[in-house]
Amino acid sequence: MLKVDQLHQYYGGSHILRGVSFEAALGEVTVVLGRNGVGKTTLLKSLMGVVPVKSGQVTLGSTNITHDTPYERVRRGVGYVPQGREIFGRLTVEDNLRMGMATRPGSEPIPAELFELFPVLKQMLQRRGGDLSGGQQQQLAIARALAAGPKLLILDEPTEGIQPSIIKDIGRVIRMLADRKTMAIVLVEQYYDFAAELADQYLVMERGEVIAQGRGHEMESRGVRDMMSI
Repeated sequence: MLKVDQLHQYYGGSHILRGVSFEAALGEVTVVLGRNGVGKTTLLKSLMGVVPVKSGQVTLGSTNITHDTPYERVRRGVGYVPQGREIFGRLTVEDNLRMGMATRPGSEPIPAELFELFPVLKQMLQRRGGDLSGGQQQQLAIARALAAGPKLLILDEPTEGIQPSIIKDIGRVIRMLADRKTMAIVLVEQYYDFAAELADQYLVMERGEVIAQGRGHEMESRGVRDMMSI
């Protein structure tokens, strides 16, 4: 579903991404691991078109989206859950979800499946997003990205600042979505145990490069936990 080929990105004179290449398959969770500052969030922003790439190519299905704007990528089927959630705090839960449906007809109802995945959102539909707990806001951010029916779901550290019970719920939903084989999922994460439990494929980044990659079941035997602490 997603192919990234030799992606390079600079901030000023700093070379942030250095020839990053990988593929994310339909029905699989691809986990991107690494310490702070190695380029993980920059990679996701490049995939989403929030920052332009210097060179390389990003392909979704059979379509080259390297130079598409973020809204064009959403139309093509890319959903993005940014680090820190970035919901609209003054808007209601319902309005936040409708923002995720901006590419769809205004008369179209909010997909009922979102409330099956995250029942708490239905109970709080008219509550302002800023009044939700951190875990509830994260569920809202994921539901907002899912509202448009993406083919590729990108999540940037969804466990950050979230209580353990909500982390389990989020992990369950991610696994369920992958198992349906209707989308590919790319997950940036620093919480190793959460990542290892979900990963079908993993990448480890260091100084803007992919230094290790493989299948999720190989993470322990290949010492991926130790790589993250180097």
